[in-house]
Amino acid sequence: MQTIQTRPELRQKLSAWRGAGERIAVVPTMGNLHDGHISLVRIAKSHADRVVVTLFVNPTQFGRGEDFATYPRTPEQDAAKLRAAGIDLLFAPDVATVYPFGIDAATRVSVPGLTDSLCGTGRPGHFDGVTSAIMRFFALLQPDLAVFGQKDYQQQLVIRRMVDDLGLPVEIVVGPVVREPGGLAMSSRNAFLNSKEGEIAARLYETLRGTASEIAAGNRDFGKLAASGMETLTEARQAPEYFEIRRAADLALPRSNCTELVVLAATRVGTVRLIDNVLVAAQ
Repeated sequence: MQTIQTRPELRQKLSAWRGAGERIAVVPTMGNLHDGHISLVRIAKSHADRVVVTLFVNPTQFGRGEDFATYPRTPEQDAAKLRAAGIDLLFAPDVATVYPFGIDAATRVSVPGLTDSLCGTGRPGHFDGVTSAIMRFFALLQPDLAVFGQKDYQQQLVIRRMVDDLGLPVEIVVGPVVREPGGLAMSSRNAFLNSKEGEIAARLYETLRGTASEIAAGNRDFGKLAASGMETLTEARQAPEYFEIRRAADLALPRSNCTELVVLAATRVGTVRLIDNVLVAAQ
């Protein structure tokens, strides 16, 4: 595994691979890697000849008062895990490399509609920061495919829309949620939960799964189910931001005859913000 931090080095390396006709995959990350990230690397390796992982804590997707300064950074451990996973290249640029004219003067990419609800409501500007950074990595790497995780369900839909809208020749592949033994979706922020908070946080997946089971069994009172989910999380001593049932394809509010749905939630346990979702095929 080679580690590169500059644009010229990156161009030189990728040019050699393209000249050899090799297929290139990228797995964008913010580091502090866990088994969920490594599962995406495995998916990338199964789809491409070369795998690049990016490691960049993107400041533009953090809002005022959010945890950019304290977001866990473990570059040495991350490099060791990626080396063991057999990737070809780790691209770990600094902020000046990604935003050469500074953040305030940076070109922005916005995807309206899909970013106006759910996490977009509670984190205004977050998705503009995500798409702007991912677009930069796509421009720098020009990959054949990119792999994202289902845990960030809204994010992967937003990126798909950006790619389709701009006609980018990048295939988007989504890997399933990887969970801890108690069901909690793996996340870099889980490290901030103490043991008691971890038990409380596990109720999130349990509640999502219970709601999905109700829908699969034929319950179509989506409003009542969502309200019940909010109540259950609150009773579990969480602070839910939203608990919603949406159409899986585009996050639109579902009609009673919709069959492909997703149950999504964002909540706080202590100071930690968690998101999760469960797909459900309704009858």
